[in-house]
Amino acid sequence: MRLKKYIYGFALAGTLFGAGCKKDLAVSNPNTPTPEALNSESGIVSFATGGVYITGFRSLKYSDGVYGPFFSGAMGFHELMADVIGADAANAFLNQMGCPNSVTFDNGTTVLNPNAPNTQYALVRSSNQNANAGSNFLYYEWSFMYNLIGAANLMLEKVETVSFSGDAASKKAAIKAWAYWWKGYAYSRIGSIYYAGLINNTSFSTNGTYVAKEKIIEEANANLDKSVVAAKAATSAGVFAETLGKIVPSYFQTGKGAPVTAAMLEHNVNSLKARNILVNKTTATMTATDWNAILTLANNGVSASDNIFTARTDSRGDLYTAGQLVMGRTYSSLAGGATYKISERWAQEFKSGDKRKDQNLKQTTPYLGQADRGNAHFTRWALVDGGTGLSGVAVYAKSTAGAYEFHVAVDYEENELMKAEALINTGKIDEGLAIIDAIRTLQGADLAAVSGTGLSLAQAKEELRSERRIVCAFRGISFYDARRWGVIDPAASRTGAVALTNTGVVSTNATIKYGYLDYWDVPDNELTYNPPAAGSAPVKNPK
Repeated sequence: MRLKKYIYGFALAGTLFGAGCKKDLAVSNPNTPTPEALNSESGIVSFATGGVYITGFRSLKYSDGVYGPFFSGAMGFHELMADVIGADAANAFLNQMGCPNSVTFDNGTTVLNPNAPNTQYALVRSSNQNANAGSNFLYYEWSFMYNLIGAANLMLEKVETVSFSGDAASKKAAIKAWAYWWKGYAYSRIGSIYYAGLINNTSFSTNGTYVAKEKIIEEANANLDKSVVAAKAATSAGVFAETLGKIVPSYFQTGKGAPVTAAMLEHNVNSLKARNILVNKTTATMTATDWNAILTLANNGVSASDNIFTARTDSRGDLYTAGQLVMGRTYSSLAGGATYKISERWAQEFKSGDKRKDQNLKQTTPYLGQADRGNAHFTRWALVDGGTGLSGVAVYAKSTAGAYEFHVAVDYEENELMKAEALINTGKIDEGLAIIDAIRTLQGADLAAVSGTGLSLAQAKEELRSERRIVCAFRGISFYDARRWGVIDPAASRTGAVALTNTGVVSTNATIKYGYLDYWDVPDNELTYNPPAAGSAPVKNPK
C-alpha cells in the first residue's frame, strides 16, 4: 500500500463548505488517515460536503483555467469527443481530442486531421505521459474520481467512531448512504471510460492490483446497492433527511436538489445501474436480456417527482461559478465566442420547428477559427444565455447565480429515454416513441407526435438517437452514446452531416470519420508511481 499524495488531495485542501458557508478543516498532520476534525458530528457532516463537492469535483493537483475542473473539464472532454461541442484551444490537447480523422465536404474535398500525430488513437498514447503532468487529459477524470472515492472511504471509516447526538442510527445511515452513493458514482465514471481501474476501500492509500473495467462497474453497482441498504437502515426518515440537508449546500436545495429520501435514493441508484448497463456495451451486442434488465431498473428509476443530485452556483462562487460547468464555457453572443463552440452536428439534431432550438440557439456570423487546430469546430451557432424568452420551453444555459440546475448524475429525462430505448429494441416501438413524445412535450418542443405514425425500427432508433443527443448534452455522458452506437469507430462514419469549410461554405451532406479510442488507457500519472502488480488486468486498451 502506498500513499498517493497527488491523488488524495482532500487532507491537504484545508477548506470545506457546509450549508453554504466556508469552514476550515483543521488537520494537524496532513498525512494522517484520521483527521481530528472528523471526530465530531459537525466535522464529519462538514467533510461530507467538502469531500464530495470540493475534493471530488473541484480541487486537484493540476488545473487549467481554460477548461476548468470536473464539471467543465473532464465532462467537457466527453462532450468534445461526442461532437456536441468543439474547441480550438490547445490546453490539454482540447483541439485534438475532439478532432475527427477526416471530414469530406459536399464538393468531395476531404480534410484530414492536421494535428500531429494526426489520429486520436496516436494522440492518447503520445499525450499519456507522466511528464506531461496536467497536459495529459487522461489524468483528470481518473484523479477527480479517486479523490472522491478516497473522501467517501474516509467518511465510512470515521462514521462508526463519531458520537452523534439524538438519533445516531439515522444520522449514521445518512452519512453512509451519502458516501456509498458517491463511491458508486465514481466507480461508474471510471469503469465507463478507462480500460482498467483500481478498487480502493481504504482512505489515503491504494494498491497495484488493476482490474478490468467490467470489474470496476461491478464495484460501482455494489456500492450503489450498499447506499440503498444504508438509507433503509435509518430509524427516522425525518432525521435522515435533516442530516442530508446539512450536507447538501442550502442553495442547491431548490428544484430537484432537495435531499433525497430513501425511496428516491433507490430510484437514483436504479437509474444509474441502468445507465451502467446501457453505456458499457455496444448497441450491436446488446441482448434481449440486457434490454429487459435496463427496463426493469428504469421502471423503478427516477420519477418526475423525485429529487436527484444537482449542483448550482451562488453569487460568491463558493463552490462553482457558471464557467465551471460545461454550458458555462459554451454560451456566447457570437458563434465561437466561448471556450467551447456549439457543434454544427448538435444544432443539426433539432427538427424543424423544435422550439428548444429557437429558445437555446442563435445563428450568427460563422466562426472560422484556426484551421491548423482541427476541421470540425467551425460553427454558425451560439448557445443563448438564459434562452430567448419562450415560455414553457427548456433552457439549456443560465449564467445568473443559482439559476441553472446542473444534473450531476441521472435524472428523469435520461431515465425515460433509457426506457424508450429498451422498449424500441424489444419490439414495443410505439410505446418507446410515446415516451419520446412525452419528453418533447415536457421540454416544450412543440413537435408533432411520432408515436402512432407507423415508424420502422430504424426510424424509431433515429428519433431516440437525436433526442438523447439533445436532452443529455453538456452532462458528460454524450460520448458514451457515440461509442455504443459505433459512430466513433475508425471504420465508421457519420453521413449526412452539416459542416463548414474554412471559408464558411456550408455542407449539408458531409461525411465525418471520427476514429476515437473507445476506452482510455490508465493514466501514466498513476502508473509511474503505482505500477501494476502481478496478476493485474491490462492497463492499456489493445486497440
